[in-house]
Amino acid sequence: MNRSDRLRAILQALLVTFLWSTSWVLIKKSIHDLPPLIFAGLRYALAALILMPALWKHRTVVRRLSRQQWFSLVLLGLVFYTLTQGGQFMTLKYLDAIPFSLILNFSAPVVAVLSIFLLKETPSLLQWGGILVFLLGVAVYFFPLSLSNSSVLGFILAGFTVLANAGASLLGRAINRLRNIPSGVVTALSMSIGASVLLGIGITIEPFPLISPQNWLVIIWLAAVNTALAFALWNKSLQVLSAVESSVINNTMLIQITLLAWLFLGESLDLKAVIGLLLAAVGVFLANYKPQQPVKFRKI
Repeated sequence: MNRSDRLRAILQALLVTFLWSTSWVLIKKSIHDLPPLIFAGLRYALAALILMPALWKHRTVVRRLSRQQWFSLVLLGLVFYTLTQGGQFMTLKYLDAIPFSLILNFSAPVVAVLSIFLLKETPSLLQWGGILVFLLGVAVYFFPLSLSNSSVLGFILAGFTVLANAGASLLGRAINRLRNIPSGVVTALSMSIGASVLLGIGITIEPFPLISPQNWLVIIWLAAVNTALAFALWNKSLQVLSAVESSVINNTMLIQITLLAWLFLGESLDLKAVIGLLLAAVGVFLANYKPQQPVKFRKI
C-alpha cells in the first residue's frame, strides 16, 4: 500500500463524514415541510433501490442465506432504519441539530456497557475514561438546563433514538464480525426491509404531503449521494484505513455538525457550549478506541 492510496482513503472517509453531517442540515431545513416518517422512508427506500445492484452481484450469497441470517438482517433493518432513522427525523423536528448530535453520541457509552453482556467485549480503562470525559462534556454543554414543551418531547425522542442506535450498532457488529455476509448485502437487504416498513408506517399514520420540487431534490440527494454513494465510499475506505484511523475520522462528525448547524441553521454557540462539545468529542473518540478491532458498522 503506497501513500497515495492511504491519502485517497483518508480523503474519501472525510468526504463521507462531511456528507453525513450535511444530512442533518438538509433534514432540519425540510422537516417542517415533510412528515418525518414519510421523509425518512422515502430517503432510505430510494437509496435501497439504488443499492439493488449489490444484491444482484451477490445473488448467489443471497439465495444461500440461512433462516438465522435472514432473521438477523430483518432485525437489523427494523432497528437501524425503521426505529433509529425514523426516530432521528422525528427528533430533528423538535430539537436543534447541535444538542441532538451531542445526545446521539450517548450511543457510545450505551454500546460499551451493553457489549459487556451481549457481545462479551469488555471496554478498556481508556474507554471507561472516555465515557467519563464524554459525560463531563455533556454536563458542561447543557448546564443549566432549561426546557420548553417542544424540547421535552425532543429529548424524549432523542433518548429513544439513542437506545435504537445503540441496539443497531450491537446488531451490526454481531453480524459483521462473523464476516460470512458481504457488507454490500448486509446494507442493501437491511435497508430495503427497514425502509419499506418505515415508509409503510409513515404513509399509514401521516398525511401524504404535496412534495415541492425543492424537497424532492433534497430527498433524492440524501438518498443517492449522502446514503448510497457515501456507503460505497466508506466501505472502500475501510479496506485501507485502520480501525483507529476510521474511528477518529468518524468521530469528527460531532464537530462538523456543530459548525454546519451554526453556519446554516443559525443555532447559537457560546464558549461554554464549545468547551462541552470539545470534551464530548474527545470522550467519544476514547470510548470508541479499539485498535484491535476493525470498524464494521456506523449510523448516518
